[in-house]
Amino acid sequence: MGQKANPIGNRLGIIRGWESNWYGNKKDYATKLIEDHKIRTYLIARINKGGIARIVIERTLGKLIITIHTSKPGIIIGKGGGEVDRIKEELKKLTHKDDVQINILEIRRPELDATIVGETIARQIENRINYKRAIKMAIASTLRMGAEGIKIKVGGRIGGAEIARSEEIKQGRVPLHTFRMDIDYASLFALTVYGKIGIKVWICKGEVLGKRDLNPNIIGGKDAGERADFRGGDRRDDRRDDRNNDRRGPGAGGPRKR
Repeated sequence: MGQKANPIGNRLGIIRGWESNWYGNKKDYATKLIEDHKIRTYLIARINKGGIARIVIERTLGKLIITIHTSKPGIIIGKGGGEVDRIKEELKKLTHKDDVQINILEIRRPELDATIVGETIARQIENRINYKRAIKMAIASTLRMGAEGIKIKVGGRIGGAEIARSEEIKQGRVPLHTFRMDIDYASLFALTVYGKIGIKVWICKGEVLGKRDLNPNIIGGKDAGERADFRGGDRRDDRRDDRNNDRRGPGAGGPRKR
């Protein structure tokens, strides 16, 4: 039996921030939690082809702030901002709140977002494109945008086979046990005539060395690809230098005997 932890949940408070920011006491905590789930489910169903990567929900006194991270902001905004206004009115009815604010943040490098990469593969599988071709195209575009590694796993009746199986394709490095590695993860499915095909995506975006602002709405802190605090230059040489500096200080170990 596998004992696997979610890579995002593992890194919460270390290099990742929470996507729901509010305080709830014992009486209303469960109500707010269920409301968050309803908001996310509604928005993903309402904006089906909007390229939504994540939805950040913040609550202040009597105010609800929803930030949508998307690769296609034009679809959500609509002509003259009409679509956003309609969504805002629908959310007011859903949450029974008068003050609802919607912010939209554009993801400039969707190839480095696990959710968007997984959705792209799912749509291609649903359109009967060969799953290996879809996965290899996604891997090539992600590595081209500067990712250190990517792992994609598909499972189910792949290609209409009689017996379900799972296949995994990996390129580069994806160290799941290293918490300072920024790894994005998504789990979704493609609905085909043969049944559901599960898709899991892990994308390693690099190593976080310094302190990071855990606010998920800060572009460049958490957003796809735009990170100033990652190690630059030749990574292999840097790692070799780090090992020498960490493990062998000045005079550590003394002269080696032949």
